[in-house]
Amino acid sequence: MSDILKLKNQTGAGLMDCKAALAETKNDYEKAVALLRERGLAKAAKKEGSDRINSEGWIFTYAHQGAGRIVTIVEINCETDFAAKAEQFQQLGKDVAMHIAAANPMFLDETQVPQATLAAEQEIFKKQALNEGKPEKVVERMVEGRVKKYYEEVCLVHQPFVKDPSKTVGQLVTETIAVIGEKISIRRFVRWEVGEGLAKKEENFAEEVAKQTKKK
Repeated sequence: MSDILKLKNQTGAGLMDCKAALAETKNDYEKAVALLRERGLAKAAKKEGSDRINSEGWIFTYAHQGAGRIVTIVEINCETDFAAKAEQFQQLGKDVAMHIAAANPMFLDETQVPQATLAAEQEIFKKQALNEGKPEKVVERMVEGRVKKYYEEVCLVHQPFVKDPSKTVGQLVTETIAVIGEKISIRRFVRWEVGEGLAKKEENFAEEVAKQTKKK
């Protein structure tokens, strides 16, 4: 863990990226630094966490099946109008808007989860662990793990990207930063679905989107 934190502080890359780089290089610190730099992750992460203003950008929309059964709107910001018009930025916006339609995230990231909601989920996770007969000393660790899983389910940036579940939406943004060279961030989004909240036939829209992607 000390090497992971040291690598994070030196490169600015995310903890999981640092951990993966060390594992891939068999804990060779210098090779891990080089690997992160080659992939552009270190530079991208520094831009993500910088104070540079990204007030430019684009508002993207997605309408499922054309007629608007499900419609999403997402604002993604960057630093310059030039970058906003770049092919990679436009593709990112289209992908994120489609992902929101498919995965139906509730929040942008963990900071937007209301404290009362999180506390209620943690209490449920604790009771589940205790009901499973787990000893008190491991319950806390189990709750932490299940909270992380909860974030992956309801927070947009932590969700597995619907077109490529090997990466998260947040990682998709980081990859685009590495290509464009500017700070990029998802600011806000909304999702509307016809009949939302009303009783209706259950459908797996994520699987439907995946099938359409394969056809293309």
